[in-house]
Amino acid sequence: MNILITGANSGFGQLIVGDLLKAGHRVIGSMRDVAGRNSETASTLRALGAEIVEIDVTSDASVESGVAAALARLGRIDALINNAGIGAHGLQENFSADDFRRLFDINLFGVQRMIRVVVPDMRTRGEGLILNVSSLLGRVTMPFYGPYNASKWALEALSENYRAELSAFGVEIALVEPGGFPTTFMANLMHPGMRDRDAGYGAMAAAPEVSLAHFEGFLAQNPQQAPQIVADAIVAVIGMEHGTRPFRTEVDRIGMGTLVKDYNDHLARVTASIYANLGIEGMLNVRIRKTDPA
Repeated sequence: MNILITGANSGFGQLIVGDLLKAGHRVIGSMRDVAGRNSETASTLRALGAEIVEIDVTSDASVESGVAAALARLGRIDALINNAGIGAHGLQENFSADDFRRLFDINLFGVQRMIRVVVPDMRTRGEGLILNVSSLLGRVTMPFYGPYNASKWALEALSENYRAELSAFGVEIALVEPGGFPTTFMANLMHPGMRDRDAGYGAMAAAPEVSLAHFEGFLAQNPQQAPQIVADAIVAVIGMEHGTRPFRTEVDRIGMGTLVKDYNDHLARVTASIYANLGIEGMLNVRIRKTDPA
């Protein structure tokens, strides 16, 4: 397959690109600042066999030019992996509206920008895959991750709607929902631009830092929660036959994944029943393009 992945410079992104190449796919990784702070990562991925394009998912023009460059090299894009994202941690009240805008611009609007540019060709061809990297925190909330929770819940809804509206055109939507992992994601968390509300929280104002330190320690004591398993899950979903991929795939080995899977399975039954009652159950099944026998 010809695959374009955003956020190829991230911890997950680098692993995903390497494993997709090993699986025999053609991969273009996108990132910001290819000639600057990400130049070393770009060189490493090129050495593995990937091609690199510059894309800033917060810019319409950058997305359009980057996807055009990818199409010029690949001819077509069979799968888009929306992996670029940023986390947030702190008391939710301390995050300004501008903080929320910045995070949503990457985690949600960036995905919408990418899909809008890539999906028309997929619709025309009658086949394609869009895989959105969400989070278990897009299904349940945890304190101190408020803006991130909100952006990933929104991404889940965005994906639900695209699944229904694109199924008749052969475009498959898949969500991969990782738990918490020890990657550069943790080091790059967005924190509140101001902490002007701390005084009103008293001793609880220090709770976010204490909570984060405890969680990082917990991850260090649980090596089974290795970032590689996220890459493995994404490569596995990519490798499935068109039309057979699960809509949601939970990736976690520290206790949340199994519980969220039960929740997701229940929601799938609820959704299927509601769609059936409305007579639109077919919108949950991606159309498989029939090819003429050789």
